[in-house]
Amino acid sequence: MTSTVLSPEIDAELLRRYDISGPRYTSYPTADRFVEAFQADQHRLALQQRVPGAPMSIYVHIPFCESVCYYCACNKIITRHHERAAEYLAVLYAEMDLYRAELGAGIQVSQLHLGGGSPTFLSDDELEQLMAEIGKRFKLVPSAELSIEVDPRTVDAERLARLKAMGFNRLSFGVQDFDPEVQKAVHRIQPPEQVQALVEAARALKFDSINVDLIYGLPQQTPVSFRRTIEQVCALQPDRIALYGYAHLPARFKPQRRIVAELLPPAGDKLTMLAGAISDFLAAGYEYIGMDHFAKRDDSLAIAKRQGRLHRNFQGYSTQPDADLIGLGVSSIARIGATYSQNAKTLDEYYDAVRRGQFPTQRGLALSRDDLLRRAMIMGLMCQGRVEFESIRLAYLVDVPTYFAPEMERLQGLADQGLVNLEADAIQVTPLGWYFVRAVAMVFDRYLQADASRERFSRII
Repeated sequence: MTSTVLSPEIDAELLRRYDISGPRYTSYPTADRFVEAFQADQHRLALQQRVPGAPMSIYVHIPFCESVCYYCACNKIITRHHERAAEYLAVLYAEMDLYRAELGAGIQVSQLHLGGGSPTFLSDDELEQLMAEIGKRFKLVPSAELSIEVDPRTVDAERLARLKAMGFNRLSFGVQDFDPEVQKAVHRIQPPEQVQALVEAARALKFDSINVDLIYGLPQQTPVSFRRTIEQVCALQPDRIALYGYAHLPARFKPQRRIVAELLPPAGDKLTMLAGAISDFLAAGYEYIGMDHFAKRDDSLAIAKRQGRLHRNFQGYSTQPDADLIGLGVSSIARIGATYSQNAKTLDEYYDAVRRGQFPTQRGLALSRDDLLRRAMIMGLMCQGRVEFESIRLAYLVDVPTYFAPEMERLQGLADQGLVNLEADAIQVTPLGWYFVRAVAMVFDRYLQADASRERFSRII
């Protein structure tokens, strides 16, 4: 496979300058800014004040996994006791009832996503029951995107057929890397042939979209070995590809302490992997959606990008409009109106709250006008790579160059490095700037500018 030139060569000095930590901006303000003063009563009030008929999405968190992947930073519970799922599902249905009591029956839902953990830890019967219980309390519209994260080690073609029969129309396979040494280093063994068979089965079952997740920066990875994985993924021709940079934060995520830090690739190799992957995916016919997503030209994500309808939520880039989001399950995050709220992070706390008839909200945030304005700027950069000053002025009644005078001054430095173009009435991210788009967005993060500590975040490169 030959690479295409995507951007000017990135010199060592630019790499060193942006070898820093920063948010992924699946929300703004980011979840680490949520406060414990925002509790169940505030979340309930936001639900009561919700705009009737506003678009709605649902995320369901299934925390269980049979074995630990050392790189994982998700909220998960490692267990081989599948019977634990029954109690969890019972409480999950009770949490749904709390929402129905506040919102009424039949709220229309245009997007449903099951994540984890590993949702396919549940048996087919349990997944069918879960979908039935959701259908009793919410109305899944005929065109709804119904997606589920799939651990390839837990399914076969027969299980995929059952998922299709339940109504799921989108699959996301967790691959990460096909190299045997890398798989061994992160404790996740799954042969390429296994994934290939599942992708072929999913295509035969006519799922609307098949996604593959990859991670660069894992232990034992090299630019050469990762290039082989990229070639194997391109041969599979999934509709979408998510490419994430590994964030080594062992102080926060205990499983990562099992990773030998000396086996992690240096920042220069990580950038080479990223640049090579982007070029190779483009050469294979994928469009670069931005930061971590690629899609075939006829995929709805690529179409939304071209039409300026791209959005970003807690699951990454999305075609859905700026929708409210119900987060169900332990640690899930909801977005209702101008608020965020996060459920309790432990099973005991989650169970206790729901069984007492309370939303299990443990923390959250009510966004200020400044938060909303900055969110618009950041999401415009992250999703479209461009912010038009006039659209911001009409929506928020502010003059961007005046309101953001300090930020515009900092952007000038990025413009001098070729990362952005500062036009008279807009900010445009350059092809080179897409490598560092998080750094561009960070300019408008008021909380981050006031906070000297960024080590809670992943590295930009």
